[in-house]
Amino acid sequence: MPPDPQRAVRQLLQLPLWTAFDIDGEGRVLAGSDEPGSMQLVELAPDGSRTQLTDLPSPCSGRYVPGRRLVVVQHDQGGDEKHQLSLLDLGEPLGRPATPDDLTPLVADPAHMNPLLDVTATAVVYSTNRRNEVDMDVVVRDLATGDESVVYDEGGYVVGSHVSHDLTRVATTRLTLLPNSTAVSVSGPDGTRDVTDVGEHAWHESLGFTDDDTGVVLASNHDRDHCALVQVTDGAWTTLVEDGDHDVAGWLSPDGRSIAAATRVDGVDKLGIHEADGRLRCRVDVPEDGVVGVVWAADGGRLVVVTSRPTDPGSLHCVDAATGEAMLLVDAREALPADLRDVLSSPRVLRCPTPDGEQVPCFVYPPHPDADPALAGASVVVVHGGPESTAPRSFGPMTQAMCAAGLTVLVPNVRGSTGFGKRWYSLDDVELRLDSVADLAALHAWLPTLGLDQERSVLWGGSYGGYMVLAGLTMQPGLWAAGVDVVGISSLVTFLENTSDYRRAVREREYGTLADHRDFLVAASPITHLDAMRAPLFVIHGANDPRVPLSEAEQIKAALDVKGIECVLKVYGDEGHGLARRPNRLDAYTSALTWVVRQVARD
Repeated sequence: MPPDPQRAVRQLLQLPLWTAFDIDGEGRVLAGSDEPGSMQLVELAPDGSRTQLTDLPSPCSGRYVPGRRLVVVQHDQGGDEKHQLSLLDLGEPLGRPATPDDLTPLVADPAHMNPLLDVTATAVVYSTNRRNEVDMDVVVRDLATGDESVVYDEGGYVVGSHVSHDLTRVATTRLTLLPNSTAVSVSGPDGTRDVTDVGEHAWHESLGFTDDDTGVVLASNHDRDHCALVQVTDGAWTTLVEDGDHDVAGWLSPDGRSIAAATRVDGVDKLGIHEADGRLRCRVDVPEDGVVGVVWAADGGRLVVVTSRPTDPGSLHCVDAATGEAMLLVDAREALPADLRDVLSSPRVLRCPTPDGEQVPCFVYPPHPDADPALAGASVVVVHGGPESTAPRSFGPMTQAMCAAGLTVLVPNVRGSTGFGKRWYSLDDVELRLDSVADLAALHAWLPTLGLDQERSVLWGGSYGGYMVLAGLTMQPGLWAAGVDVVGISSLVTFLENTSDYRRAVREREYGTLADHRDFLVAASPITHLDAMRAPLFVIHGANDPRVPLSEAEQIKAALDVKGIECVLKVYGDEGHGLARRPNRLDAYTSALTWVVRQVARD
């Protein structure tokens, strides 16, 4: 018997999702779980017991202070992404989850962003845009005195930072003004020096310092198409781990003596532990049909690996770094209802041909075999956000809910997606934007080869994926039966004019600038082509979204109302860029799936 679609979507959306943030010296794991309704801190003890640490109004994350029963908590207000930092003392247990009143403010500046970057035994490292609202400075704050020192203020959007073992230098990764490119610099007593070329079109990510602090370990596609793990010492580049056909991601142990490296192949990760010089030490005994995240213990002796697969919402494993042997800490599949556990859909990996000779990687999830025959042949194309992002083969509750209802789900990595090399992710930069939109038409033309009905296919996407939904509906009228837009962009011009100041330069490097590319931005905006749109639309948006303002949803809704085209708009007042709270997800996505089924079901 097939699962009831409405019951299935509720069950899938209520599954607790897990992640890991840190490990302390006693083997306790600082994890995150959204079982309370949004992502909150949970401590996993070595004996397997679990203690919920926080009950905050918004999702949070955190890090242990090494050697102390103290947690640095990162939290915002209502999804506004203006992260604040507070301390939670675990030395005197409360006997209940901590509320905001139980936290000691550490960095309290609610008008600005203050994301946590690193924690040492004596200090926290964070970035902030308080200087001019745009550029991110890197600040070291002494935990004992509260004294702060700015160690990096060279401009740009900071995405990561690591402290050297001797505590004298900080390696900072920042975005540059070139599409999907970053630069790494090291700041110390002698000032700041660039490790990479700020003018290079390449992705570099600092993983930390070598064990002797003489070099920096990076994930980088410098002078290559795919990312490899490299060491840069005094300007000399040494390759540590590479795969000529695939990207390699990495996590350097805090002592600088071990590297966890994941080779990313068609949306899944193959994980191994390597010596500091790149030699393979051992494979890691975790499932290889999904994606992983890694958190190292301070001594480098163990790591926590988070695995997410199409059939696994995200399990946690404690791994011995010497042998690769894994012990299951959290089995997320235990929360799956028995009638769903064995019927979750696993995708085929296919390539969709395009008229210009490209091949779009696509994961095709089949529907439940006994689902409603009225939905046989109907499909949903789910487009990821970004655009410089990827759709991995991981657990997606709505993907599984759609399959349970009887829909075939296609998850493409259209041109511009990461994970398939620099050439592929560069094929949608600025004036090439509409080539990515054209991939949607190629996917639509490909549907009959999969036995799918072209007249009953729906577009679904969030953020940039929402832009793609709106672009497909307006620029390819007549192809798509309907669309679901989650926090999407309806006009590239008004989006860039109204997004947060700190994001504008970051987004302009990908889409084009208002000063130099306005005519193109107008031409590439869905709202410009609204007169051609005929398909109905379902829109979901957070009122506090600092990235894509609510006005992007409101203007498309108002325009479609004037045209008399069905447009449902659901706005959530306590959400930002996406839906972080389970009650809101249940309301929005249950309604959206019911609406999609109504659009494509045969009479």
